[in-house]
Amino acid sequence: MTRVDARSAGPVGRPWYVSALVAVLAALLLLGGVWAYTRIKSPFPYYGTVYDAPQQAVGVSGLSFTGGKVTPYAFTPGEGKTTALFFGFTHCPDVCPATLAYLERARQAMTTAEKAKFQLVFVSLDPDRDTPQRLNEYAKYFGDARSVQVKEPALATLARSYAVSYVKAPLPGTGPGGDYQINHTSATFLIDAAGKKRLLWDVTQLGETARVLRDIRQVMKTSGGA
Repeated sequence: MTRVDARSAGPVGRPWYVSALVAVLAALLLLGGVWAYTRIKSPFPYYGTVYDAPQQAVGVSGLSFTGGKVTPYAFTPGEGKTTALFFGFTHCPDVCPATLAYLERARQAMTTAEKAKFQLVFVSLDPDRDTPQRLNEYAKYFGDARSVQVKEPALATLARSYAVSYVKAPLPGTGPGGDYQINHTSATFLIDAAGKKRLLWDVTQLGETARVLRDIRQVMKTSGGA
């Protein structure tokens, strides 16, 4: 049995600082192994969270406001554009406006050629209040996003395909049928020109415009979208 020396806080004959150094080296080796494994899987150091294997994105079909009238809209992944897809709602007090503003900032930093190959699609999780007209006014305030109203139950099916959860939450002091907000997943999904989900960002990451733009450009480069 190994005896512990109270003065050294480690095995007898080994000073405490040696034990500490061994522990630090072991941790560094472990972290190095994790880093090497992720680098082998994804040599490019993406800022967002990368899918282990790119997944086929599901298309969006709904209503949009175009040319002064409500028209059918369909986003079909794989039609040659890199797409940032976000689910939110217009009454959102913080996450949704911040997300759209950050994504528009990244788009504005693109070249003219890159802008032509990039699009932002905003799907409402509150189709009861978010009419196509309201969505259009809201999205245009933040830039060049295409906003889409998808009604239930198609909305639930679409959200589930992206692992997006959402729930209607009544505001304090309101009874049944009163005012509410939508608690929802805050991820933005980056879909490449071939229609594959490549990575996602949380709203807390989107403020780093240079890093987000670097991710987009790399996805464009590796999928024929630039």
